[in-house]
Amino acid sequence: MKMTFRESHLWMILVFALLLRLVSLTTYPLMDTTEARYGEMARLMVETGNWLTPQFDYGIPFWGKPPLFTWMSALGIETFGLSEFAVRAPHWLAGVLTILLMAWMTKRVGFNPLITAVVLATCGIFSISAGAVMTDMALTLSLTMAMMGFYFAWLGGEKQRLWGYLGFFGLACGLLAKGPLVLVLMGLAVGPWLWLQHGFIGAFKVLWQRFPLISGMGLMLAVALPWYLLAEQATPGFLDYFLVGEHFKRFVVSGWQGDLYGSAHDEPRGMIWWFWLQAAFPWSFVLPILVLLRRLKLAQWIKHENGLFSFLLLWLVSPMLLFTMAGNILPAYVLPGIPALGVLIAMLFEKRDINWLSGVSMVLPLLLMIMMLVLNMGKADSRSDRVIFSKIKDDAPAFYINSRPFSGQFYSHGQAKVIESPDTINDLPHFHLIGQTSEVKTFIQQQKLNCSADFKAPSGRQLFDCQESNQEKTPNLALIFP
Repeated sequence: MKMTFRESHLWMILVFALLLRLVSLTTYPLMDTTEARYGEMARLMVETGNWLTPQFDYGIPFWGKPPLFTWMSALGIETFGLSEFAVRAPHWLAGVLTILLMAWMTKRVGFNPLITAVVLATCGIFSISAGAVMTDMALTLSLTMAMMGFYFAWLGGEKQRLWGYLGFFGLACGLLAKGPLVLVLMGLAVGPWLWLQHGFIGAFKVLWQRFPLISGMGLMLAVALPWYLLAEQATPGFLDYFLVGEHFKRFVVSGWQGDLYGSAHDEPRGMIWWFWLQAAFPWSFVLPILVLLRRLKLAQWIKHENGLFSFLLLWLVSPMLLFTMAGNILPAYVLPGIPALGVLIAMLFEKRDINWLSGVSMVLPLLLMIMMLVLNMGKADSRSDRVIFSKIKDDAPAFYINSRPFSGQFYSHGQAKVIESPDTINDLPHFHLIGQTSEVKTFIQQQKLNCSADFKAPSGRQLFDCQESNQEKTPNLALIFP
């Protein structure tokens, strides 16, 4: 079938949105705290050769998340070398794979796959996460495989068991991406949906008849369980912290103080729905409008579409249902349900919609270009120390006063240390000090160091060049602080 001009326009928007996001991966530094922290964990994994347990710092295990996202970025470093592109590119690829899977699903159920692809590529939280060093895109790809496998196994056919195995493999990947959360999200979607389709008793009968439950669960455990057991053996205490702390207390206990790796959030209950409205922009506004405009057609059509609309709707809202009563949440928590949004809009799409849909799909790429411009005008440097280490042209050691951000750890290749004791710098002929200006000046004065202010970053931290450590010498303070 010959492609129309309007369809070719949508293809151009899709390619532009994906390539723009790919190019953007190289244009701004890893920013504190999330991206820099996870990027540094991947760097540490490659440097130390410890691919079993992600490390928060040298010798300090990271128990907060399973390792799939770290493996992805570490493989990027192994492939491309150490850079922002290397640690981000695998997550962009996971986003592209998710788009391809959902476009294929859309085509298989009889709708326009291009609409699904464009919606996902130009959805705010999806575009941002596809290329961000976070756990969320790995989880989203995993849940996409699980939900697709479940739905097509439920439909039946000659490849029914293979679809079932794909579903369980997706769950296994989810267990390695973010843990048991993937089981809860899928359960919140498919549990009510099976009950709607078959009733309470019928749901269990269908599960047994259409899905390889025993062999599928065996596959899931064979893929995911060994890492959990090995991780607990390597660092005892991991399972208790991860399963109880991260999966229960983190969301139920407001301002949970047990978080070893950051500060807990305390958002109002129900805030996750507002996050979804913002994060899924602009399509979070388009979907309800389309449902309203096509309500009569939708009511007639739902009776004959194999439960697809309700399946996708429950998939979409499952993260919001889970986190409605949670206070410790982030906007990215809505992402696992976003793939369903693309298919829902494709189902409601009509040819006459293509003009305004093209216009809406350009909103996110334009905003992304503006964001890239703002970040490169210095905004990104206010949340990263890359610019500081770009000013250091020698091999002299660098030390932070009081605290070291993860970006400082990443861009110094783990070499920049926090000064635990003044003895650390004794007898060093040349070194650098980094920190908040007032804190570094106080330290210099107390230790009577011969240092000069070199560069002040937008982050507020300043770089000082110190030529020697000599506590007997009293420097000229007018030269130290010009």
